[in-house]
Amino acid sequence: MDFVGTERYVATDALKMAVNAAATLSRPLLIKGEPGTGKTMLAEEVAAALGKPLFAWHVKSTTKAAQGLYEYDAVARLRDSQLGEARVHDIANYIVPGPLWSCFTCDEQPVLLIDEIDKADVEFPNDLLRELDRMAFDVYETRQTIEARHRPIIIITSNNEKELPDAFLRRCFFHYIAFPDRETMQAIVDVHFPGLKQRLLSDALDLFFDVREVPGIKKKPSTSELIDWLKLLVAEDMPAEALHAADTANSLPPLHGALLKNEQDVHLFERLAFMARRGRR
Repeated sequence: MDFVGTERYVATDALKMAVNAAATLSRPLLIKGEPGTGKTMLAEEVAAALGKPLFAWHVKSTTKAAQGLYEYDAVARLRDSQLGEARVHDIANYIVPGPLWSCFTCDEQPVLLIDEIDKADVEFPNDLLRELDRMAFDVYETRQTIEARHRPIIIITSNNEKELPDAFLRRCFFHYIAFPDRETMQAIVDVHFPGLKQRLLSDALDLFFDVREVPGIKKKPSTSELIDWLKLLVAEDMPAEALHAADTANSLPPLHGALLKNEQDVHLFERLAFMARRGRR
């Protein structure tokens, strides 16, 4: 396997190496990084680049590991028994396959995304160890074993909300997506806005990185928020002069709701602007 990125996804050399190394080792690739740095999109682009089917398991705080394998719908079976349905005698009719089941039974090698694994209970990763090692699991209700026809390319994302167990980390190849530098960010923007005026882009990037470096900011704007902000600037036909005049020491950025996502940061910039105006008196 040789992942080299796609036209829609700008991957650094280190990230491409990590994807290919994990595939070579037949180990899950654990991806961490700031929200909005393209962790989830990576799995989609790996699948698209290699022409492989994608199975996504988006983890929530209430998700249990067993749900990725299958679920037994006891409520539906009880309802059918009350209605006298003939299908009630076959328990297999009430087994609902999960993402891992669908992935394991795919006719070709798939890509499996386990998204935001750190949202779930602390024991969630450990509960998956046996299945990911064996590439198989047992369905106790029907006494069958589901084995993977092809070992999937597994990409696991984490926002670092919880520490993951050492036993789980040992089985993964790890990569941290560092926040893009200015050159990489410009390449990412060029993918989304190929015809953007260079002065507007330059001033927008200057302001964006200045906002991220303001001391005390609680939620730094991410790549996805920059893309949203630029989309608004283009839609409003915002001149570059409006950005050049709005440095972080004097005023809030134009359309700042795309960049600043909580009232503490908005108040911070308002205070900075107030102090700058007083200092000029």
